[in-house]
Amino acid sequence: MFKRSNTVKYVLDLVPGKSRLGTYRFLPIFFCIGGVMEWIMINVRIGKETFYDVYRRKQSEREYEQKIADGLMVRNEPAAK
Repeated sequence: MFKRSNTVKYVLDLVPGKSRLGTYRFLPIFFCIGGVMEWIMINVRIGKETFYDVYRRKQSEREYEQKIADGLMVRNEPAAK
């Protein structure tokens, strides 16, 4: 059904540790990729915010809306002038 590509097989065989670790030899590569992604989400600013700034703000908004829905808080509406 699927044809194996000799080029892909060759590139995968370039990664050392095949006899000792098997397919787990790719684990450090993906661990490093995940670390780089996490660092980017924490430190790289797009506009004025990082990913975690947006996450914290949205989480705070959800908690506030949930408290209003539960009746624990009353929304302060500005008085009509």
